[in-house]
Amino acid sequence: MKVGFNMLLWATHIGEDRFDLFETLKKTGYDGVEIPIFEGDPSHFEKLGRAVRDAGLEANGITVMPDAARDAISSDAAARKGALDHIAWATDCTAAMGGTMLAGPLHQALGRFSGEGRTPQEWDHGVETLRRAADRAAAAGIALSIEPLNRFECYFLNLVRDAAEFCKEVDRPNIGVLYDTFHANIEEKHPIGAIHQNIASINHVHISANDRGTPGKDHIPWAETFATLKRNGYDGWLTIEAFGRALPDLAAATRVWRDFFPDPEEVYTFGHDFIRNGWAAS
Repeated sequence: MKVGFNMLLWATHIGEDRFDLFETLKKTGYDGVEIPIFEGDPSHFEKLGRAVRDAGLEANGITVMPDAARDAISSDAAARKGALDHIAWATDCTAAMGGTMLAGPLHQALGRFSGEGRTPQEWDHGVETLRRAADRAAAAGIALSIEPLNRFECYFLNLVRDAAEFCKEVDRPNIGVLYDTFHANIEEKHPIGAIHQNIASINHVHISANDRGTPGKDHIPWAETFATLKRNGYDGWLTIEAFGRALPDLAAATRVWRDFFPDPEEVYTFGHDFIRNGWAAS
């Protein structure tokens, strides 16, 4: 098991002015960082990757489908091509920084709603698009991790079982499901059962408090979560994802209207120790 930290706590684009954080996180005890890929080109991420490695960390990427022009489930072929191009760009950026995984809700434009549930046509479009994306990612040595989100952020994939079924239909060895404790807390009837029943498809885990604050200072059933993952053989990343109000656009997108922690240091110090101790005790 490896412990990671999602850099979205500080910025949607990690510039050189943030590179010093890699040393801080390494000293705290982290194994790696999750880098937002929302803008930039591979040359920037190549430089970033060197800074990550110099700090003794590993890096993975995370992105979203930012708008209707880049939507893997759209009825518009041009939008589906836009989604494929966007994932290809994010894949290239991930490879440039030496990462091996690109995660996130790669299935539909974030915050876009049709007013109804998903359709069979949308499902087929998504499978076709992600199959092509997975093939291209495999050529670059990158795995994809598809994140189901809660119903207030998307409508296509809300449940872990649906994301697992989606990945099975894509049918590529380098695609799996991102299990996020925040989203599971909202959507799953039994979050622990969702892990147990779909563990074969889960290739990445986000450790996120029920309020997006500091993990371990919330009501997620952490002991059961760690024990179920460990007992079922999960040995991948446990990556903290927390959001604050420092980034207005991100705060608006994630509906963060109040402070959930006193400062970022509490999140990455307390959160790290909480994961290490909780995993050891499970």
